[in-house]
Parts: sequence; C-alpha cells; structure tokens
Amino acid sequence: MESTLTLFAENTSSDPQADVFHFDEDRPNFEQFAQDNGFHYWKCSELMRLLGYDVPPDVGKMKPVQRAITACNTLDIPIQENFTFDGGEIRLTRFACYLVAMNADPNKPYVAAAQAYFATLAEQFSRYARENEALDQVLTRGKISQQERSLAGAAHRAGVGDYALFQNAGYRGMYNMNIKALRERKGVPPNRSPLDFMGATEGAANLLRIRLTEDKIAADGAHGQDELENTAAKVGGEVRDLLRRTIGKAPEDLPPAPDIRQVHQGLKATSKGFKGIDAPKKKRKR
Repeated sequence: MESTLTLFAENTSSDPQADVFHFDEDRPNFEQFAQDNGFHYWKCSELMRLLGYDVPPDVGKMKPVQRAITACNTLDIPIQENFTFDGGEIRLTRFACYLVAMNADPNKPYVAAAQAYFATLAEQFSRYARENEALDQVLTRGKISQQERSLAGAAHRAGVGDYALFQNAGYRGMYNMNIKALRERKGVPPNRSPLDFMGATEGAANLLRIRLTEDKIAADGAHGQDELENTAAKVGGEVRDLLRRTIGKAPEDLPPAPDIRQVHQGLKATSKGFKGIDAPKKKRKR
C-alpha cells in the first residue's frame, strides 16, 4: 500500500496543538513515538529514519543534526537541555525535533510534511519560527560573526588602523554605496549592522565576501590602511558580480529579512512553548 503524507486532525488531550503528524496511515503518529524517562523525548535515530534518511551508527554526525545543535548553541539555548547524548544515540526534546526537521532536506516527502507540521505548531508561539529560512538566517549570521572577528584580527595585523573605514570599503565594493546609504536603502536603524537584516542568500554572499577578503590579504601580502581598503573593495565587487551573474540581481535589490534579534526572540519563545507542552501536568488538589 502506498504511503500517504497527511496531517490528521487528531486532538491530543495532553498538549495544545490541534493536529498530530502521521508519517503515514499505518504507523503511529509523532506523539506516539515519544518516550518518557523522567522527561518527554524522541530518539534521534528513529526520527531520522522516519524522515527518510539512512542512519549511520553515530547519528550525531548527520548534517541536519549537526546544524540543529549549532542553531541551539547560536541561540544561547543550552544544548544539554534539548540534546541528551547516549553513545551514538541522541535523545531529543520536542524543540530539538523541530530544529532537526527544519534543517533536514525538504525534497524528501516526509521531511516536507514534518516541516509543515512543526511550522504550524511553532507559529503558536512566534511567527518568526514558522519558516526554516529563520534558522538559515540564524546559522549564517552566527558564521558571519565568527568570520568577522577573524577578518578584524587579520586586518589589524596587516596594518589597518581604522577598521570602520576598512569595513565600509567592503560594503562599497559589494553594494556600490557606503554603509550609511545601504542602511537607508534597506531600512536598517542607524545603530545596527545591515548584516542583522539579511536573508539567506544575501547573508551567504557577505559571508563569502568576508572570508575571501581575509584570504586575499594573506595571499597578496597586503599591508596598510589604503592597500587593505582597496583589497576589501575589490573582493566586494567580485562577489557583487557573482551575484548578478548567478541570480540576476544586485545585492542591494535583495529583500531585507526580519531583524535577527526578533528571530532569536521568536525561536527562544518557541523553545519555551514546546517545553511547556511536554512539562509534567500538576495534579489538582481536591
């Protein structure tokens, strides 16, 4: 019999969501796969198989799981509260299941259906947690922050005295405008980085720009403020050309994303909301 992917309207009295996800008609629903050992959890290996993956002995090495753990860490949500490691197995909270599913391959039918289920459930707590692009934005912004710190160190060692001017040169090369004009065009507050309002594509392009700038400084042996500003502007221009060739748009024409701070807050609210669903119910006193 062919599997069917549906969201059955099956009310569960133990939690507030209206629909429970079935992987198909002849298997238990998502809630019924849960186990309890002092806390509500799902086995990661079992979840990945249900999503259509071949599972290695160490499930923690799978890309969706690694990305989920990284997202949790980037959000400053304690990993140990959501991922319990037991040899090659990992016990997942409901929020961890959400992170894994939203980082899985949406081309897999079961993944796409599971993402729709989790997005609907997450929207009860925050609209920012509905789209898996929110997680992409969080992960990319975290990588950019790390790469910016690395570039700043390399630039100072190579003789940059005014990092703001050096940074502005990179934006000028990529966007054909300085950072002040870019903020105005994108509607970014004066005291905030444009990077905090970038979607997945624009953020990934800037991550590439920052990484290549550091690599080119090392490769060319560039030194001094003026020379490094020229390097930053040149690399920015090359990434700009790459975007225009690849997607037919200049980076300044890409739509802004929600404020990364709101995305963080929304995902944290979702984590708390999911925890509330599975919290032990207090018995009423008679």
